[in-house]
Amino acid sequence: MSLKRGEIIEVGIIDVAFGGNGIAKVATEQGDFVVFVPNTFTGQRVKARITNKRKKHAECKLVEVIDKSALEHDVPYQPISGAPYITLPLDVQKSFKYDSCINIYKRIGKVENVEQIFDEYIESPEFYHYRNKMEYSFSAIGYNLETKEEFDGFALGFKKRGTWWIVENLEKDSGMFDAEFENKLKEIRAFCQNSGLPAWHPPKKEGFFRYLVVRKSYKTNQFLIKLVTSDTGIGNFNFKAFTDLIIDLFGDRVAGILHTINNDIGDNAQSRIGDETTLYGSPVISENLLGLSFDISMQSFFQTNPKCAELLYSKTIAYAMENNESISNGLVMDLFCGTGTIGQIIASKTNAKVIGVDIVEDAIENAKENAIKNNIKNVEFFAADVNKFLFEYPQYKNQISTIILDPPRAGIARKALLKVIELNANQIVYVSCNPSTQARDMEDLFAAGYELKKISLVDQFPHTAHVEAVALFIKNLD
Repeated sequence: MSLKRGEIIEVGIIDVAFGGNGIAKVATEQGDFVVFVPNTFTGQRVKARITNKRKKHAECKLVEVIDKSALEHDVPYQPISGAPYITLPLDVQKSFKYDSCINIYKRIGKVENVEQIFDEYIESPEFYHYRNKMEYSFSAIGYNLETKEEFDGFALGFKKRGTWWIVENLEKDSGMFDAEFENKLKEIRAFCQNSGLPAWHPPKKEGFFRYLVVRKSYKTNQFLIKLVTSDTGIGNFNFKAFTDLIIDLFGDRVAGILHTINNDIGDNAQSRIGDETTLYGSPVISENLLGLSFDISMQSFFQTNPKCAELLYSKTIAYAMENNESISNGLVMDLFCGTGTIGQIIASKTNAKVIGVDIVEDAIENAKENAIKNNIKNVEFFAADVNKFLFEYPQYKNQISTIILDPPRAGIARKALLKVIELNANQIVYVSCNPSTQARDMEDLFAAGYELKKISLVDQFPHTAHVEAVALFIKNLD
């Protein structure tokens, strides 16, 4: 068998690599050839499309699961592409994540003794319905899960695995977000479809309805709901009737309803050009974490699993305060701080001056307001690109006791990381939602004299291949 890009192959998954990449082997004229198929696991038989062929392996996209694995069990939820592990027992999920992360720290991070310095694997307090934000897509191209056929019309739910243009209607609870909301989503879909305005057609880049984005507060059990549309035919949509529908469906659980115009041709719920209007209630929602209160806008980054985030932040703060003399009266820099959660908690527990930096202006505004709300005075926030901020404020070099580093999934740019290292902090607590980029960055940290003292994994995302990591690096002064 010869493998070509674009070809669809049928393979059996024999193992799992980091990031949920299932491993299969295909017999070729040159011998067994390794292929990686994301979001698959041991024991499944799948169809996959080859997207990239290299000398020693091929990368694929999952097309369809043909046969289940013997590891799986039945669950009462609608399957969605964002939860590929939901049919796996939690101990199996834990094993996959732990083993693949340990391997990545050894292979990429060159940490041979990682098992000896490994601290703990922290499980999510809730395994189902744990997410506090969900983004549902509209599309004029749908997929019928029963007939396994595409259809032209109106769909609202999640994108079919491996596509950006096809949406599977969500008919019931996925097990990931709020059950009441998802069980009533079909009523919202029916209202929008009956308006006569079309769902967005991704290939043609035209249509009206684009996204429905929802935040949930576990503090108040309320929703902040945003409808995202283009402005094509906007005068024909009855926003009051839409607002009334949402309130009829969810009553006092509705904290606010927003509308955003998004005319971007790109596939993004957050418009760069367009207006946002508050149709009802408040544009923010309130949440509690570790005794502090936070108001969060729809755009602000906030941990997806807030109950597990408390455990993540507790571990982060424990690492930061392990050497109490280093932090108590020092200067702490919280980089990629989002709404400033970690920084504010540290500021509330110590006399340290905390500086938070994030590029999202809305998040920084939320952080400033939250600090006032929580009566925390020893913290200051800056809306700036982390890399540029570090260049613009060289006076912080040799002045920082602790850096909290919490970059996005893509990791921190190497130029910015080297600038962070130049600040010469006594310790760096590196929080990562992608252990592979964290492992990659260890080479530069080790070269600069930092030693990895402890590392923990936090399962913020049950039923997915994702896991967070918290690592403590101490500057070697010898």
